[in-house]
Amino acid sequence: MTTVDLNFFDKIQTSMDSEAKIKDEIRQAVRDFDRTCRAITAVLNQVHASSSSEMPAICDNALHYFVDARGHLTKLASLVPEKQFYKYNDLWNRTVQQACFLATFTTYLQYERLITIAELEEILGVKVNINNDLQYFHISIEDVLHSFVSMTNELVRLSSTNISHQNLVCRSNSPHRLRYCPQSRLAVNSVTAGDYSRPLRISKFVKDLGSGFQLLNLKNDLLRKRFDGIKYDIKKIEEVVYDISLRGLTTNTVSSAATAMVTDQSA
Repeated sequence: MTTVDLNFFDKIQTSMDSEAKIKDEIRQAVRDFDRTCRAITAVLNQVHASSSSEMPAICDNALHYFVDARGHLTKLASLVPEKQFYKYNDLWNRTVQQACFLATFTTYLQYERLITIAELEEILGVKVNINNDLQYFHISIEDVLHSFVSMTNELVRLSSTNISHQNLVCRSNSPHRLRYCPQSRLAVNSVTAGDYSRPLRISKFVKDLGSGFQLLNLKNDLLRKRFDGIKYDIKKIEEVVYDISLRGLTTNTVSSAATAMVTDQSA
C-alpha cells in the first residue's frame, strides 16, 4: 500500500503547466507591446533633430502608434486571471512604465505641461489605480511617477541639444558663441538655431515638477532614488540657462516671444 497519494502531484503538475502557459502568453503579449513602444520612441526621438514647427507632426505620428499600444494593453488585460494582477505584474511592469513615459512626453511636447490622469487613461486605454482600490488590470500610481522622472531626463537632453546646435552653427568669433555642454548627446540639428526660449521653459517646468515630488513622502526605494536624480537634472538645465543668460540672450528671447504673441492675437 502506497503511503503517498500520487494524484496530488499530478494536480500540482497540471496547475504548474497552466500557470506556465499563462506566463508564456503574457510574455508574448508584452513583447508585442514593447515593439510598439520602441516604434513610438523612435518617432519621438526625432524632436532632438527637428525644429519647433515640426513637433506637432511628430506628436501626431506618435499618437497614431498609441492606437496599437491600446490594443496590446487590452489583449494583455484579457490574459491576466481575475484578481491575480499582482501575481504577474512584474512581467509587464517595465514596459507599462515606458508607455506611460511616452504618453507623458508626447503631451508635454504638445502643450508644455504635465499630463493629467484622465489624459493618460485616454491615451493608453487603461485605468490608473490612483486610490489603490482596483483589483482588475490597471496602471499603478508608481508607474506614473516613474514616467514623470523619465521625462525630466529626456527634457535635459532636449534642453541641452538646443545649446549644442547653437554652439556648432555659430562662428568662433561670434559674441554669442556658447560653450560645449558636456551633458548633451550632440544631436546637432535638434532645433532651429536661436531657439533660446525652450531651455527657459523646460527649466521652469522641471523645477515645478520637482517641487511636486517634494510633497510626497517617498520611501527609500527605487522611486526615491530616481526622484533624487531630478535634482541633478535641474542643475544641468540651470547650467544651460546660465549660459544663455550670461550672454544676454534671454531678453531677446522674451521680447521675440512677446512680439509673436501680439502678432498672433492681432491676426
